[in-house]
Amino acid sequence: MMIDEEVLAEFRAAGALLEGHFILSSGLRSPTFLQCARVLMDPKRAARLTGALALKIPYEVREQISVVISPAMGGILAGYEMARVLGVDSMFVERPSGTFELRRGFDLQQGQKVFMMEDVVTTGLSSREAIAAIEAAGGEVVAGGCLVDRSNGKADIGVPLYSLLAIEVPTYEASDVPPELAAIDPVKPGSRSAGQART
Repeated sequence: MMIDEEVLAEFRAAGALLEGHFILSSGLRSPTFLQCARVLMDPKRAARLTGALALKIPYEVREQISVVISPAMGGILAGYEMARVLGVDSMFVERPSGTFELRRGFDLQQGQKVFMMEDVVTTGLSSREAIAAIEAAGGEVVAGGCLVDRSNGKADIGVPLYSLLAIEVPTYEASDVPPELAAIDPVKPGSRSAGQART
């Protein structure tokens, strides 16, 4: 297993641990951003990270999983790598009209056991929405996973959540940013428009 400092070292090596003034996909502001897309650029690094996360999932959970499903866009690479590690199929849900759904010929058998994989979890809302779509398609989500849990274990996604790194990074409403952060021009490094959905 990897310890937290080893995980952070992988993010630093990939130039994926950023400091500044960031607008998160939730619309909240933060002085720290972990860019999972960048850390997953290197297939060997992606394999190391998802392999380490898979070791945290209890055997009795792993043996049930027959497919990994991720929310698009950010979770697709992490989900694919987790599926590869677990030796199961990979699918994703997407929002063609604002609500997650399975498309592209993906389908589930009734009661099929699913592991829902994210790159980053902050509030858990995006995960819960993805899980609702999976259940609507007939799947049963037995657990969820993410590379980074920014809530440090506080996010509730309705099923057990396994994370490679659980940290608490301060976040602020745009109207309540501290002066030292307000002095820095904000940037939006994520994949969605601010306020579209909370991860």
